[in-house]
Amino acid sequence: MTEKKSGLIRRLFSAIGRVYRGFRSVILNLLFILVVCLIAVSIFSGDDKVDVPPTAALVLNLTGDLVEEKRWTDPIATAINESLGGQEEAPEVLVSDVVTVINKAANDNRIQAMVLDLSMLGRGSLDKMQRIGEAITAFKAAGKKVFAYGGFYGQTQYYLASYADEINLSPMGAVLLEGYGSYPMYYKNALEKLKINTHVFRVGTYKSAVEPFLRNDMSAEAKEANSAWLNELWSDYKTQVAQRRGFSADNFDETFDALLEKLQAADGDLSQYAVNAGLVDTIKSREAFRRDLIALVGENDEHTYNHVTFSDYADLVIPAQQFDNPLTDKVGVVVARGVIVDGTAKAGSVGGDSTAALLRQARHDDKIKAVVLRIDSPGGSAYASEVIGQEIRLLREAGKPVIASMGAVAASGGYWIAAPANEIWAAPTTITGSIGIFGLIHTAEDAMPVLGLNVDGVGTTELAGLSGGLPLFQGLNSKAQDLFQLLIERGYTEFLTLVGENRNMSNAEVDKVAQGRVWTGRKALELGLVDKLGTLDDAVKAAADKAGLTMYDVKVVQQKLSPSEQMIKDLLGEAKAQGWLPETAVSAEQKLLGKLTQQLKQDFVLLNQFNDPNGVYSYCVSCSIN
Repeated sequence: MTEKKSGLIRRLFSAIGRVYRGFRSVILNLLFILVVCLIAVSIFSGDDKVDVPPTAALVLNLTGDLVEEKRWTDPIATAINESLGGQEEAPEVLVSDVVTVINKAANDNRIQAMVLDLSMLGRGSLDKMQRIGEAITAFKAAGKKVFAYGGFYGQTQYYLASYADEINLSPMGAVLLEGYGSYPMYYKNALEKLKINTHVFRVGTYKSAVEPFLRNDMSAEAKEANSAWLNELWSDYKTQVAQRRGFSADNFDETFDALLEKLQAADGDLSQYAVNAGLVDTIKSREAFRRDLIALVGENDEHTYNHVTFSDYADLVIPAQQFDNPLTDKVGVVVARGVIVDGTAKAGSVGGDSTAALLRQARHDDKIKAVVLRIDSPGGSAYASEVIGQEIRLLREAGKPVIASMGAVAASGGYWIAAPANEIWAAPTTITGSIGIFGLIHTAEDAMPVLGLNVDGVGTTELAGLSGGLPLFQGLNSKAQDLFQLLIERGYTEFLTLVGENRNMSNAEVDKVAQGRVWTGRKALELGLVDKLGTLDDAVKAAADKAGLTMYDVKVVQQKLSPSEQMIKDLLGEAKAQGWLPETAVSAEQKLLGKLTQQLKQDFVLLNQFNDPNGVYSYCVSCSIN
């Protein structure tokens, strides 16, 4: 009897499966061989320690956005991407690393000067740049010169450059200081064309987080509130820069007419305009700048001035592994950076469960006597915010004081998790407040007939299918809308009560400064929403004082990589340091395309992160600055 053969389709898919399994096996074996080779080379490659010349300049060539906690990236995916010549999508630089490098260089007799090469610096909030600026000021106080050189200074680059003793601009270079703005993208018409209906439930006159889905423009209330805090930030920027540069704050050109008049006086020469306005000190070619530095610190074999780059010097002065002194008491620091989401999240987002776990770890660590919660978050899930808030209250009940330290933004849910702390510290330029609640549901009942689709069936109750996504296809009836609105109003009341109990205010008093309105840290102090203005270091000292500590170490409590992730990360770092991975430049076309798609990507990634189990959010969409 002959054996019956499998059908054609089954044989085809079986063949595809075998090819896939074989391909996967080959890829995994290649990766294993690569890892083994990297381990072997790292072991036998000898000492590649960076050699700092007897006299040199520290080149502060920062690449990426300034952050207080780097977002998590999959080390294996990163290794594959970089081995294929790809670039990190959005590189980041730890502010604490920059400050440590500058402070070490200030006390290093080999480092005679600093060069600010800011051409690859990305975004940085004023509070982060001020921390770096204070370190630059201390470097100068040690009797060392600081020079800035570049072909183009944007607003972020120029702020840091203003700390230099001398700002040099390349011929045909430019300085562009355009002020602050908030320009969200609006989707109302697009959603209507797609026949997607938006259901919004909110409390707060100024709760504009959902406006991009309801309008085609910014409301008058949102413009009023946003203009207030944006103007405060711009005033701070101008005042500080003008003071360092020795000119009036009126020197900034804020209209096309003013800029055109000064450019006409400079015959349209942007670099000469910058000199005439006192924005820079000299127009200097790269070769001329190199020769000036050679005269100061000497020449190397590559015919440029003796120098050490930021990353190389960081490798020398920042230990790869941080070791705790088991004998000293600690002030623990937990960083809450990014959108607040329910459950666990890697660094770069604030997971309710994962951040609570870090706070719980600090609570059970007998050496940690006080905790600083460093917040840089526009909010997110109300449920996750409360999970974090409960852990803060448990820390206080355990006798460990908690100081909330606000960074660039601590608004909506970011303020929620700050409220239970013993004290709230903010920078004058912190964006905070936005005390309000909203819910957002999109339904496609009008799109279904167009697509020739329908969902129908029966349930045992009117509520059947509500949590399973049935409203997406059938819409929300009026009773369901009333239900959601009631939940939102209850959430707002809970938010007011939380703030009122911790700030010694009545719900009515909180409501006057709430309604979703955004404030700067300076204004929040006047309104009683924060206790003190100061830096992260000030908050750490305050926490130590409350715990009665005079001698202590600072311990950052953070998520740990698994042993395999740590190994891949270490090997990748070694490979990059040795120059084994290719480097590719990003083309102008890629940069332009990135700008065009960035806003869309940010908005829809944000929607994907909205995972509150109750669908209730406290988030500030307007707290981002363009």
